[in-house]
Amino acid sequence: MLKSIATFIVIILTVTLSACVSPTGGLNPYVDGADGYKFLYPNGWMAVDVKEASEGVDVVFRDFIERSENLSVIISDVNKNMDLSDLGSPTDVGYRFMQIVNQDTNNQREAELISAEKREQNLEDYYLLEYKVKLGDNQYRHNLASVVTKNGKLYTFNISTTESRWENVENRFKTIVKSFTVT
Repeated sequence: MLKSIATFIVIILTVTLSACVSPTGGLNPYVDGADGYKFLYPNGWMAVDVKEASEGVDVVFRDFIERSENLSVIISDVNKNMDLSDLGSPTDVGYRFMQIVNQDTNNQREAELISAEKREQNLEDYYLLEYKVKLGDNQYRHNLASVVTKNGKLYTFNISTTESRWENVENRFKTIVKSFTVT
């Protein structure tokens, strides 16, 4: 009898505690009021100095332990009247980004578009893109991107990891990429 009561209590506690787990647990908010965007990033990630980064790179975060995992926001100018759909469908934009990656002069990278979809949030259209990228030394990376236009700017949010870690971080990274919004 005592054993069955203990088992019942363990089951109730397990169900109760699992109901309290949030999909955004372990994530921190980042808000850039000057450039008008926000997103969530994992605990244990830190901002990286971007003074010497490529043009348009606004912010970069990297995992403190898994240093190959990172996210970035790149902001580019576009025509002020341009909507995201003016750039093409999600697949069109995905293939265009893929071609940019594949233009590596030493043929060191080769990207494959896995999926491209459109979502709407706060009356803004976002394209969600997923890539698998082969690096020259036969290593693979997995990238997710969210793309949006607003007020003459093209915002590209990208988060990536090694292919070997993808299965472990897939759900969290998908939550993070969907958290990216412009204000």
